[in-house]
Amino acid sequence: MEEAVIMAGGFGTRLRPLTMDIPKPMVPILNVPMMEHIVNLLKNHNITKIVSVLYFHPDIITTYFEDGSRFGVDMKYVQAQADYGTAGAVRNAYEYLKSRFIVISGDVLTDFDITKALEFHKEKNSAATILLTRVPDPLQFGIVMTDSDGRITRFLEKPSWGQVFSDTINTGIYILDASVLDLIPYQEEFDFSKDLFPLMLRLKMPLYGYITSGYWRDIGNLNEYQAGQLDALHGKVKLNMDISKKENHFIGRNSTIASTTKLHNTVLIGNDTKIGNHCEITDSVIGSNVVIGNGVRLTGVTLWDQTQIGDLAELTDDVIGKQCNIGMKATIEENVFIADQCSIGDKAHLSANIKLWPQKHIADGATLSRSLVQEETWQKELFTDARISGISNIEIHPEFGAKLGSAIGMAFEKNSSFLASRDPDKVSRIMKRSITSGLSTVGINVNDLQIISIPQTRQELRTGRYAGGIHVRRSPRNPQNIDIIIFNKEGRDIQTSRAKTIERYFFGEEIKRVSAENVGNINYPERTSEIYTNRFLETLETVAILERRYKILIDYSFGLASTIFPQILGNLRTDVLSLNNYVDASRFKSEPNVEEHPDDNCAKIMRSLGYELGFWMEPGAEKIALIDERGVWYSSMRLLSIVTKLFLETNRHREPYKIAVSIAASKEIEIIAKNYNVNVERIKNSHSAMMEATRPNDVLFVGGVYGGFIFSDFLFASDGMYSVGKILEMLALTKMKISEIDAMLPRRVQHFIEVPCPWDYKGTIMRRAMEHTDQFERQLVDGIKIFAGLDSVLLLPAKEKGAFSIIGESEVYENAVFIAESYNTLIRTWLDEP
Repeated sequence: MEEAVIMAGGFGTRLRPLTMDIPKPMVPILNVPMMEHIVNLLKNHNITKIVSVLYFHPDIITTYFEDGSRFGVDMKYVQAQADYGTAGAVRNAYEYLKSRFIVISGDVLTDFDITKALEFHKEKNSAATILLTRVPDPLQFGIVMTDSDGRITRFLEKPSWGQVFSDTINTGIYILDASVLDLIPYQEEFDFSKDLFPLMLRLKMPLYGYITSGYWRDIGNLNEYQAGQLDALHGKVKLNMDISKKENHFIGRNSTIASTTKLHNTVLIGNDTKIGNHCEITDSVIGSNVVIGNGVRLTGVTLWDQTQIGDLAELTDDVIGKQCNIGMKATIEENVFIADQCSIGDKAHLSANIKLWPQKHIADGATLSRSLVQEETWQKELFTDARISGISNIEIHPEFGAKLGSAIGMAFEKNSSFLASRDPDKVSRIMKRSITSGLSTVGINVNDLQIISIPQTRQELRTGRYAGGIHVRRSPRNPQNIDIIIFNKEGRDIQTSRAKTIERYFFGEEIKRVSAENVGNINYPERTSEIYTNRFLETLETVAILERRYKILIDYSFGLASTIFPQILGNLRTDVLSLNNYVDASRFKSEPNVEEHPDDNCAKIMRSLGYELGFWMEPGAEKIALIDERGVWYSSMRLLSIVTKLFLETNRHREPYKIAVSIAASKEIEIIAKNYNVNVERIKNSHSAMMEATRPNDVLFVGGVYGGFIFSDFLFASDGMYSVGKILEMLALTKMKISEIDAMLPRRVQHFIEVPCPWDYKGTIMRRAMEHTDQFERQLVDGIKIFAGLDSVLLLPAKEKGAFSIIGESEVYENAVFIAESYNTLIRTWLDEP
């Protein structure tokens, strides 16, 4: 194998401000561009015919490498005219690829043994071989699952924690036979992991994974860059070094170091650099043509070429770009990133976690204390699904909101209309205003619905008048947090690709604000409640509800449903006793947890006044809990079984069709569904997965395990108010009581355990669990669900904290406890292993 494709088109958005003026592959590690290290690696394995696929700042790469002869290789270039995805970009190099070749990114740091990988590829007679490695945190990468022979069985690109079935990840390095190129369409968006490799699996082509033990690091953000730089400096990755070594340090040509200066641990100094007297330099990489004054202290610092450091300056764990000037006695605290051609005045003080874009000037004696901590908080993932969450007014604050609003607006068409809404929380109000301001500055018109529930916002988006929408709320999971949820034009959560686009604008500072006359308008429409109410009533059999003459109790939890639901229930002639029926954000309760329900008053009222049903509405009006005429609260799991039974019984005339329920739901659902011509599908344990399940037209009902239900005829998302209306309708049609349905249904038991698990061990635990259960019947939907006869256990990594949830299930309580505790012991044993 002599041919290679280097993917060198990356923007390097997460490495900004360092990559404002250079493509990511040209960022230096030990004063050498990352791409040059890749070229050297290929040459070490006799791969000398290289095609570089370019996109961003291509001239910088072509000028540096030219025809490749200076580096001992033959370098050709292909420049993409559009983003055709990873495989599509390689397809553009078709004319240069005549035989087997390797695809490798120009912006990773690695010393993999490519020769051994090629031997594996030949031995298996593989059409494509993916080089794999194991990492502590696999969430940011594609998970690859193989059988005992190394043949790939499954791909999970950018998985959720529940899909991290292993800590073995796709490194983005592929050995491909030339014939594979014929599977890639020309000048169409086509990705290796999302498109090509799944296609090869479907075609049953030989596709293998080779687990290699060498060094590999994706230089995906600024902190990864610092870590990679230190690893290279300390020899953890084998790189070609054209520089002399003196004791434990690397000193370039014509560089001079004063005799009174001390170098500690390992230091690398480029060519033609001068270092003054009495300096202390520790674990640092210093570029070429750098001038460092007297008495300077550098610890864990990277200085790019042609930068000057004044006398007595002190820097710690920072990266300074090219042609910068740091003044005398300047102090730069840790984790500061300064782009090219910046000037820091004498005695200036830069606080930690600051970024300076190119050509910024800080005056003499100035203290720059404006912290960009919120950007550092979002170094890994801005989004969780379509939601952004952070600590109110600390991580998520008005400056953040304005910038986010502009980034959202950039991801949609200028002059389009956007919908905005919020809950009554005062921080939500501030954040919604700042986000809508940001939207307006990039030319987006905003219709502000003000205080309204998420289901109502989604219904309004279904009118087709808007490009998208946002809703801001106090988090129902953590009251100290604010959630920002972003919708597409249909009212669904935005897709991952749109979220990534917003992230790119947010981190990239590429906001293009419009002129004053083109700033978007902010309007306040009035008929949203009328539209919602009409659709609500149109999709129910209201006559049946009217005839039943219900007497019910509603606890509104001081939430948003209290602003509209009383009118709807009035239209249904329902006798209602309302509790907490006004909006008060300070008294919001967290999500209903009926297993530990605190309110005994509801039970007393139900029994004493003879009310048939009671509902507890989550403040955001998406989820419910239920109490029957006896004063018995139902767990969310049991409520799911009851609502499922009601839906199946009242929709026999629509069979066959499908319903979908969370992987965490009890097997009661399948037992109930056996009596109906209905297919039950298991989905991931999240609201986004519930919504995604509604896309096929034959999925009529989706049930979650936290009190959220989706009735597809009305909306593709959970709506607590509609769930109440639908339950009233179904009970009226069946002429049954909740307690009667509960008594007739099968009953299984679940036992929950939460095991603390460090984030870095989650992937390892999932891999060990996969290996341990290899011979068991299991479902790999979200986490690992293992079956042992009629019993089961679900191992589910928590999404937002370092923990595993274990859910044991059986017909017998003792068996549910036993199976859950067995896996609790196993996980703790795996955690203790070296």
